[in-house]
Amino acid sequence: MRHLSETDRDAIRLAQDPQFTRWLDHVRATGGCAHPIHLSGSTTTWNPATGEILHHYDTRNEPGERLLIRCRNRRATVCGPCSRLHAGDTFHLVRAGLVGGKDVPPAVRDRPRLFVTLTAPSFGPVHRVGDRCRPRRDGGTCEHGRPLGCGAVHNADAPQVGQPLCADCYDYPAHALWHAHAGLLWDRFTRDVRRCLATSAGLVQSHFPHHARLSFACVAEYQKRAAVHVHAVVRLDGPAGPADEPPPWATPDRLADAVRTAAHRVMVRTPYSPAVGELPLHWGAQIAIRPLRADGDGDGPDGDAVAAYIAKYVTKSASDTGAGTDYKLTTRHDIDTARVSDHIRTLMRTCWRLGNLPEYTHLRLRPWTHTLGYRGHILTKSRAYSTTYTALRADRAYHEGHHEMPDGITDAQWRYTGSGHTPGAALIAAGVADEIREASRLGREAGRGS
Repeated sequence: MRHLSETDRDAIRLAQDPQFTRWLDHVRATGGCAHPIHLSGSTTTWNPATGEILHHYDTRNEPGERLLIRCRNRRATVCGPCSRLHAGDTFHLVRAGLVGGKDVPPAVRDRPRLFVTLTAPSFGPVHRVGDRCRPRRDGGTCEHGRPLGCGAVHNADAPQVGQPLCADCYDYPAHALWHAHAGLLWDRFTRDVRRCLATSAGLVQSHFPHHARLSFACVAEYQKRAAVHVHAVVRLDGPAGPADEPPPWATPDRLADAVRTAAHRVMVRTPYSPAVGELPLHWGAQIAIRPLRADGDGDGPDGDAVAAYIAKYVTKSASDTGAGTDYKLTTRHDIDTARVSDHIRTLMRTCWRLGNLPEYTHLRLRPWTHTLGYRGHILTKSRAYSTTYTALRADRAYHEGHHEMPDGITDAQWRYTGSGHTPGAALIAAGVADEIREASRLGREAGRGS
């Protein structure tokens, strides 16, 4: 075995272990998770009336005296199996709010529904795809003498795309601070949509909740220029939510007008800073609003397509577009040695510098330097939009036979003992994940063919 690699020797060691079959069951139960959590402990469920023990489980009889559970990391770059599971949950969560299911009535497919994309404003000219990056005919230059274009026709995957034409012109502080306020900007936007709807319907703004309810689900995505933009599903219901019909004045056109007006006028001001000043922050000029079609009617996308689109982006991170890293940066040295472009490194240094200013302490720019100052959730939804991740996980646990016994009282004592795999275990887990993925693919194909 001298010629075997460390990984191969470790895999053989595991396979020869008397408890290998049981350990493999644990790996399959996690879906082949790349970084499982190790727990030790026990759980006991008994009947409170009789004292009879209904169920008992203890890890002392398990391989290594521990239980493996999923890491549940949504990032595909960290754990492929868990990210695929998260994407599937996201698909069902978003789809339920568009076509019904998961305790959401199917009538929602007939409500006013929009697929909206909001972008960040410009912080300076950048290299673009195609001939949009060509210099101006008048040969214009910036104040630093650099041309306002590069003369090249870039492909979508060209490394120059999204990089500033002139780093000295690019407003890095505004970019970092826009990211830090993006969550507040979204909150102001949804509030203003409600105000616009109330005004257009002739209602007192405070009375809007008595007539209609606005629900949404949105996902944040990093563009090539390392600025976040937002894809959102917006739906208008009656005041009681998904089960309630909206009033007659609630139409897709009126909702679209309210979204457009709010997106153009909402604003957030940064705290005043002697170093930066006070910046007004807006959404970008590029706004896309598309009504969703129901039952094949109309020209817009359908619910399944939109749900799949959002699910695809929810597993991505800043590192997928080169816009940051998947790990936190705790020192200037971490920033200097990060494998990122000069543009991203400058943004990180800007976050680090601004985060040290007392007027920006509450923005927590330093802890979120790895995401370029953006600290919002990748997926956000309103309470009444549809189901929750917690409910979806509970439903999956029920079908897998891991649900709690309703008539019993459970006492659980667990202790964290580690995480991850040894090299050989990681190889075997990757094989299990591939088998599960292939079985899922064949199942989908069989379903489409039937």
